[in-house]
Amino acid sequence: MRMAPHHMMPGDKDALDGIKLADGTYARVWQFARPYRRTITLFLLAILAAALLALVPPFVVREIIDSSIPNSDRDAIKVLAGIAVAAALADAGLAIFQRWCSSRVGEGLIYDLRRALFAKVQRMPIAFFTRTPTGAITSRLSSDVVGAQSAVTSTLGSVVSNVIVLTTTLAAMIALEWRLTLLTLIVLPVFIIPARRVGTRLQGISREQMGHNAAMNTQMTERFNVSGAMLVKLFGSGHRERDSFESRARGVRDTGIQSALYGRVFFVALGLVGAIGTAAIYGIGALMVVDGEISTGTLVALAALVTRVYQPLTGLTNARVDLMTSMVSFERVFEVLDAPEAITEKPGAFDLIAPRGAVEFEDVTFRYPPAVDSAIASMEQNAGLGTGTDPDVDVLQRLSLSIAPGETVALVGASGAGKSTTISLLPRLYDVTSGAVRVDGHDVRDLTLDSLRASIGVVAQDPHLFHESIGENLRYADQSASEADVIAAAKAARIHDTIVALPDGYDTVVGERGYRLSGGEKQRLAIARLLLKNPAIIILDEATSHLDNDNEAHIQAALEHAMEGRTALVIAHRLSTIRSADRIAFVEDGRIAEIGTHDELLASDGRYAHQLQAGELVTPS
Repeated sequence: MRMAPHHMMPGDKDALDGIKLADGTYARVWQFARPYRRTITLFLLAILAAALLALVPPFVVREIIDSSIPNSDRDAIKVLAGIAVAAALADAGLAIFQRWCSSRVGEGLIYDLRRALFAKVQRMPIAFFTRTPTGAITSRLSSDVVGAQSAVTSTLGSVVSNVIVLTTTLAAMIALEWRLTLLTLIVLPVFIIPARRVGTRLQGISREQMGHNAAMNTQMTERFNVSGAMLVKLFGSGHRERDSFESRARGVRDTGIQSALYGRVFFVALGLVGAIGTAAIYGIGALMVVDGEISTGTLVALAALVTRVYQPLTGLTNARVDLMTSMVSFERVFEVLDAPEAITEKPGAFDLIAPRGAVEFEDVTFRYPPAVDSAIASMEQNAGLGTGTDPDVDVLQRLSLSIAPGETVALVGASGAGKSTTISLLPRLYDVTSGAVRVDGHDVRDLTLDSLRASIGVVAQDPHLFHESIGENLRYADQSASEADVIAAAKAARIHDTIVALPDGYDTVVGERGYRLSGGEKQRLAIARLLLKNPAIIILDEATSHLDNDNEAHIQAALEHAMEGRTALVIAHRLSTIRSADRIAFVEDGRIAEIGTHDELLASDGRYAHQLQAGELVTPS
């Protein structure tokens, strides 16, 4: 189903009806359709051929009634019947060919749009994902893409087919009897007048239904993963969730009923007009047959053809609504493709070759980017992009820190001091507001993203694992890693014995986000993944927080071995982890307040020593 912008309020008819397509939308649609122009041309030619073939049976019947039957010409009847059968077979073949063309174009467009959207979403900054529901993202990649391709296949094919059928049918009817054809056209205004009003209302209902669908899908996506389902169960909010879902599903139901009723009334009314027109043809045409003005065969042919006039008219009266609805989906796809990319490679960016691991933060000031620079309003769903939601404080303030190659520096400080923000600037998850972050003397903004991030390995406090096997999760760091490499990394992280004890060993599927494993097992897998990547710079964000003392000792030994010759930035609250660092940087209010070894900072009796003594910084181990 095609999706509508989430920020539209259900029932806001004026806002819905006032929506206009952005300039250049049609031109951009053509850019996506252009690779398929030959197939589209064949598709349209097949439609033309099918429309012409459909005229054969009425003329065959006319000839049989007016000539072959009165003359008892059996041979002519056989030939004419054979022509009708041949036309039917050819029409069937053309129908299959049309389907092949439309599916080739349609599925090709879906592939192209999804590929472009997936690549674009991958390039979006982390701030985009912190503000955008997963359901809204998947909606653009699924429902909107399917809705967009229908503009080129279903809608375009329908419009062209209806125009051709209407034109050829009217031409054939005029050739048979122009007066009865004019009688058929008199009822045209009756089609046009209700079509504009009812069609516009149907478009509004369709958009409203799309909004309800998007909200419903987002709720399902967020509640039906392991974390969401567990939260709902633990907080006993099942009734509230059901009520919320029922409200959204009710909106889909009610708008669906409205759409069905409006559509049915509309098409029944048009069908009634068509029936009246057909009755007029029979009535007046029969009188003309009695008066000898036309033949019986001509009347039968006209009666058969007139039914082919009102059907395309019915489709064409709603063509604008169908086209606009499909184009809204295209516009929503383009909205994502045009979204700003806060983190990009500058022209002339170069690779970081053989990194040594020198890291420098020079007078770094940082505030999180405003929503308008990192999010899409229609995908936020109740979050809003007003200026009142934009950050107005600097998280980091002229922070400076130099780390030599191979040095281990621990960042400590109270929650919210800026530790995690600091390390997120190194792999360019965010860019500094002012100042610079350098690796081996190169501003990270001058380096290619792939080479920069290839030199950095991260183990987070809550490492993410994909719903795949243990082996596949480990090889995500290095797709070319051999089995021996994977096992060596797992042994170094003290997780190999645990893995082989599982029924499927390295083929064990870990479950969504690794929920089949304990917190300590997930972290050891993340450490193994880091070791397999073999980066020059290591970031450990509470990497041992989920381990008991015994496990921590083993992992600490593995990490110390892994960090030999590598630069390491460590965020930790365990005293044993902090004391093993070469230097400790005490972060407070977005600045480096103190820096030195553990003993030096204790001797200085500053902020680090005071908070350490108060038990506010570390967890004893």
